[in-house]
Amino acid sequence: MIRVLFVCSGNICRSPMADAVFKDKVKKAGLSEKIQVDSAGTGAWHVGEQAHSGTRKMLKQYGISYHGRARQMTTNDLKAFNYILAMDHSHLRHIEQMQGSVGGAANSEVAMFLSYANDAGLTEVTDVIDPYYNGRFQEVYDLVEVGSQTLLEHIQTHHDL
Repeated sequence: MIRVLFVCSGNICRSPMADAVFKDKVKKAGLSEKIQVDSAGTGAWHVGEQAHSGTRKMLKQYGISYHGRARQMTTNDLKAFNYILAMDHSHLRHIEQMQGSVGGAANSEVAMFLSYANDAGLTEVTDVIDPYYNGRFQEVYDLVEVGSQTLLEHIQTHHDL
């Protein structure tokens, strides 16, 4: 089983959107038995809450279901997931600091979520913006869509799926 974790600040906007969109792509590719998807936040501000209404609205608009609840990333996630994907550089630094505090993460590829789309030449954007205050959920969805597609292609190629 390949396990993928998306990480943002509070796990209510960006990472649950990526979680839902990627999970939808995995399901449509017939890989749900081989790829498990989750999301988490670097902070505990929203633990237990449902995704932001803007995220839920975008997902509904595109016919993608999501029923997760916000949770905070733990050091156990460093060993439990094969891919840990940061939505922006502050999240990447947080994950790397967590790795340092526990002596690394043997099983995890830690990267920026959009790095696969960057490598494919599909976007020059490296950070998925936080729509919490500015409401730019469509822009986030567009980035998550291209990022999810290229991530799935990467996983399929590197794991012979």
